[in-house]
Amino acid sequence: MANIVIVGMQWGDEGKGKIVDLLTEYADVVVRFQGGNNAGHTVVVGEEKIILHLVPSGALYPAKRCLIGNGVVVDPQVLLKEIEELQQRGHFLKDEQLLLSEDAHVIMPYHRRVDVAREKLKGEKKIGTTGRGIGPSYEDKIGREGIRVGDLLDPETFWEKLHTNLALKNHCLETCLHDQGVKMEEIFQEYSGYAERLGKYVSNTSVFIDREMRKGKHILFEGAQGTHLDVDHGTYPFVTSSNTVAGGACTGAGVGPTKISEVIGVSKAYTTRVGAGPFPTELKNEIGEGIRQRGGEFGATTGRPRRTGWLDIPVLRDAIRLSGITGIALTKMDVLSEFPTIQVCTAYRYQGQVLEEVPSALKALEECEPVYKELPGWGADLSGAKKIEDLPGPAQDYIRRVEELTETEVMLVSVGQRREETILRRNPFQKGPGLPKKA
Repeated sequence: MANIVIVGMQWGDEGKGKIVDLLTEYADVVVRFQGGNNAGHTVVVGEEKIILHLVPSGALYPAKRCLIGNGVVVDPQVLLKEIEELQQRGHFLKDEQLLLSEDAHVIMPYHRRVDVAREKLKGEKKIGTTGRGIGPSYEDKIGREGIRVGDLLDPETFWEKLHTNLALKNHCLETCLHDQGVKMEEIFQEYSGYAERLGKYVSNTSVFIDREMRKGKHILFEGAQGTHLDVDHGTYPFVTSSNTVAGGACTGAGVGPTKISEVIGVSKAYTTRVGAGPFPTELKNEIGEGIRQRGGEFGATTGRPRRTGWLDIPVLRDAIRLSGITGIALTKMDVLSEFPTIQVCTAYRYQGQVLEEVPSALKALEECEPVYKELPGWGADLSGAKKIEDLPGPAQDYIRRVEELTETEVMLVSVGQRREETILRRNPFQKGPGLPKKA
């Protein structure tokens, strides 16, 4: 039995979808444990490109169980549409493949309305949310005003909670945010319809996971966003509204920390960020634009262009410490193939001091200047590489340098978009040498 957590090491968009899809072959159950449809995981299978927002990336394997845990905030309309689109493409054809936690909180229309209106009111000081209602939904959860999936299945409870919430939400929308309120009857009818369609998936997912673990099954926990968007440990307030570090898998799926076998951190071979917030290695020049275009660095959910920059080692070291990362999955090595030289940020310079860790004060991080180490590029197509030894010498040196600077093993290297364009040096679901496929 192995229970593996996958987390992002940067600001999200690290390529977690591909890594989860790849490792799902060896798992029995895939669990999404936090976030909402503000994140998108892109998976490429053959010539097919699939973007997932709520359904775990394991959906492309018909024999795997996919769970949406209690830590996720769920927009029912988005989830149902995603299921329909997958089914139209020949995936996710059996209802029993998906389980939805009865304790997951629901994104309501007023959450989306508040999200957009509040960002508009902030003007230039806006955080850069996706406007999907994620933050306001988590706020209601913490404020003990949230509506959970299980509540939708009980019309009386749902009506009561909705009635109580709308008295406050409509006042806030109309008086404070200068927007229109929402109508209770319309929402009740709409979401009651969603409840009828989602009811067959609803379950106590924590109990299910525990039973599977007792049977010796392999569990893969899939996170969204990245370490530095964590609401506690990220570049606050330019963060998401949930815990994106590995500890979030325990609270967001309902499992104890002693059950986790290993934590795999996913990092691009460079760095990207969507939205506002400090970004020490950002490249606002033709190199940054070259990385953006070559890497297809546009948001899977919003289409927004991602900010790009060189690899930031202090950011990775923070992620390793915060999540107890035991292995790194290094993605998009192929994107850097066109550059004759490559820079790696090994530390920051701040007010005459050299810092090897990310300062928690936002103002300090904004004033940090990267300390770079220049490395030679490799100038070659990497997509055909099946093992590390197949890579050009400078590419192998780059990987070794990442390992040395982070004191952590690079256990997987992605050299292209497709599943097969991956070098799996060590399989976390297998012990000892060799990578036999799981039956």
